[in-house]
Amino acid sequence: MTVNDTPGDGMDRELTLMAVHAHPDDEVIGTGGILAKYTAEGIRTVLVTCTNGEQGDGPGGVKPGEPGHDDAAVAERRLAELRESVAHLGIDHVELLGYRDSGMDGWDGNGHADAFANVPVETAAARLAELMERYRPQVIVTYDENGNYGHPDHIQAHRIAVAAAEKTGIPDKFYYTAVPREAIRQMFEFMRANGMAPDFELPDDFGTPDELISSVVDVSPYVENKLKALQAHASQGENIPFLRMPPEAQHQAFSREYFIRTTSRVAAPDQEDDLFAGLR
Repeated sequence: MTVNDTPGDGMDRELTLMAVHAHPDDEVIGTGGILAKYTAEGIRTVLVTCTNGEQGDGPGGVKPGEPGHDDAAVAERRLAELRESVAHLGIDHVELLGYRDSGMDGWDGNGHADAFANVPVETAAARLAELMERYRPQVIVTYDENGNYGHPDHIQAHRIAVAAAEKTGIPDKFYYTAVPREAIRQMFEFMRANGMAPDFELPDDFGTPDELISSVVDVSPYVENKLKALQAHASQGENIPFLRMPPEAQHQAFSREYFIRTTSRVAAPDQEDDLFAGLR
């Protein structure tokens, strides 16, 4: 999407943030803080969750394809966890597109005919466009073109969000979530210096080059909300390394959220600390 400096009608509508995510639990790490912050500030918040999370872990950590993994039961539990997470973050509206979780890149679930990643972009984008028409959000947040780390459903969420925004012309500002490399480096250095070596390693190219970051939002007052929301997704705890980090490291990791602004139809600073800069 390209930058368009033509003013929109954003200031004539109820201020609204829409976050487009792939699975239950995706709402927390990169956007849980802004969802809690902007709700507390009286801005309407809308979470769109595209899949039901069927390819998550079942009871006892049973993986998809293993004996005892029940897709329907996993989806039911994950949606219940999503409701609890949303309550901790205070999100005003949750919209479920209900598509089937595709699983990680290379999993057997990728080939399922009903998998979200296999749905024609125009079909899913049309449904998302209807939600944009209903809520008319000035600000939309989703993943970058690689889904931040290559997950097929994250990539598909990016595609449909971009397509729906372009089709409707509604959002005044459009953002990708980001994980700046320098922040990751500092967090790992902090943990090692304090005897809290992480039990996982990240690829050297993980994260977003810092020069691409346009927006850094201080969400430190909402770290506890984020942690409680993340803990609500207990069935997926094995896959959430942040839950195994010491409190000091969790606070450092969760105090700020980072974004790349790809579109703005209102005047806003190149480096901003508020996604609604120029809109209020």
